[in-house]
Formats: sequence, structure tokens, C-alpha cells
Amino acid sequence: MKLSILDQAPVLSGKSAQEALKESMKLAQSGEKLGYTRYWIAEHHDFPGLASSAPEVMLGYIGANTEKIRIGAGAILLPHYKPYKVAETFNMLATLFPDRIDLGIGRAPGGSAEASIALSGNFLENVRNMPNSIKDLLHFLYNNYPTDQMFSKITAHPLPDIPPVPWILGTSEKSAIQAASYGTAYAFGHFMSDKDGIEIVNTYRNAFRQSSGLQKPQAIITVSVICAETSELAEGLALSWFLSKIQTDKGEKNNRIPTMEEARNYSFTSDEKERIQEMRKKMMIGNPKEVKQQLAELQAVYSADEIMIVTITNSYESRRKSYELIAKEVW
Repeated sequence: MKLSILDQAPVLSGKSAQEALKESMKLAQSGEKLGYTRYWIAEHHDFPGLASSAPEVMLGYIGANTEKIRIGAGAILLPHYKPYKVAETFNMLATLFPDRIDLGIGRAPGGSAEASIALSGNFLENVRNMPNSIKDLLHFLYNNYPTDQMFSKITAHPLPDIPPVPWILGTSEKSAIQAASYGTAYAFGHFMSDKDGIEIVNTYRNAFRQSSGLQKPQAIITVSVICAETSELAEGLALSWFLSKIQTDKGEKNNRIPTMEEARNYSFTSDEKERIQEMRKKMMIGNPKEVKQQLAELQAVYSADEIMIVTITNSYESRRKSYELIAKEVW
């Protein structure tokens, strides 16, 4: 079973953004030693609790401190940027770190409406233009613009020997069809979708068209996991995460994950308990054997080529430990 890491660079209680980013680098190093296939870092804007607003900057830092694990953005939110600049940036990363760079492409705003306006102006118009932006980006990455088009006269230097591998990320049939039509790999966000993921991923596979970059469909399923030495400890770590999500949903801006004691002492309302049960449906929580079984079941129902794990707990040590326990149990 191929396993990978998705990191959101959480800033924990009493910690700084600098510490969070250094912990992300340590997580990538740990993942490399444990045998994880790839490490991706997400993009968020105006979230004090999430430190990575520029994945491309972090990838330079992480690439320089690792040796072989594939590294990438999960994702670059393309409506905010011009495809040419994105291609230049990731070509440069692929030149520095040959055959290691993935370029995840997303269309979410990654922040508030105000942040989107500050980044790119008319976000919704940019989203509507997303198909053209993806086409442009792929042409720049593969350096294969048709000669009758204006952009055929320019190149996204430096050109690496092996281009970055593009992935389209999404949670809907629309993203699956886009990935299939452009012949890119596809990463489905199981952990953040309330739709029929199996049908969506099958749509991608059935509609896939070969491209110069990919000959057959390739899919990653991304899932939220909390693993600990015991089921009880995993449940305690998960309860802290659930409480943080509930507080965020209520508009409380404490920007931290509560301790397990705080979570245990919190009086959850009936609605909040229902919310927790909904969140649990998209998560894997348990000891190593339990998590291994859940991962195997997920892989089977999706026929997944690879599973990518996102884990957030109330300490960096327990987060790294979760990935370590899973790796040692699965392999």
C-alpha cells in the first residue's frame, strides 16, 4: 500500500508560525525515513492557525532538507495566479530537485472573500476561466504550445529534464472530469467531501484520456487519520480536533487546538454531538491495527493507487507519532 502525507502546517497552542513551519519540515524528513511516497503541503490564506500561505516557498525549504521523497503543493490555488508564473516556479523547483516535484492544482479560494479579492481580484471570474488556465499551465509545463498561438514564443524557464507532475485536486465530479479530459493524475479529497467519492473517482478513470504526461489514470485518495498507541488515546486526540472544528464553525478565533482535558471537560450540545458523528464518518481513528484495517478497506472500495493522510493533533509529537505508527504497522 502506497501512503503519502498531506500537511496543513497547523499552528498549535503556544506555538508560533515559525515553529509550525519547522515542524512541517521535520514531518517531511520523518516521512522520508519511514517510507512515505510523497509529502504535499496545502495553501491557505488569512488563517492564523495554518501557517502555509505559499507552498512553493516551503517546498524549496523542504526539498533542501530531504533527499528522495516526492514533494509538492496540495494544492496551488490556480484562480489566484497566472499559469505562466506557476509553471516558472515549479519548473525551478523541478530543476533544483529532479524527478521529485508534484504540482497539485486546486480551484478553492483557500480563505475569505476579502483575501481572495486581495490576491486576485475577481475570484469567481477566474474560476470560470479555470479550464483555460489549466490548459495554459500544462502547455507551459510540457513546453508544447501550438506554434500558431502567441504563448508559443515564450518558455517557462528554467526547463527541467523531468517536468513537475501535475495533479488536479478536487471533491466533485467536475474536478474528476477535468483531470480525465486533460490527462492528469487526480487526487480526491475524501476527508472534505460529502459526495459519493467512489463514483467520482470511477468517473475519472472511465473518462481518462492519455496525455503526453500520463498514459493511464492515477488516483490518490486523501483521508483524515489519527492513530495512537491505544484506541483510547486516539479518541482523546480526535475529540480535541473535533472541538477545535466546532469552535471554528462558531466563529471563535482562538486559533488553537484544545488539550484533551479541555475537550473532555467541554459540554457538547446535542447539535455538536451530531456534528462530531458527521465528522467521524470521514475520519479514521484508532490504534495501529485498527487504522491499518480501515486504510485497507478504503483502498479496496476505491481501488486506490495511493492513500494520502492528513493528521492534525494538539501536539507535533503526537502528529509525527501517528504517521510513524501507521508506517510501521502497514509496512
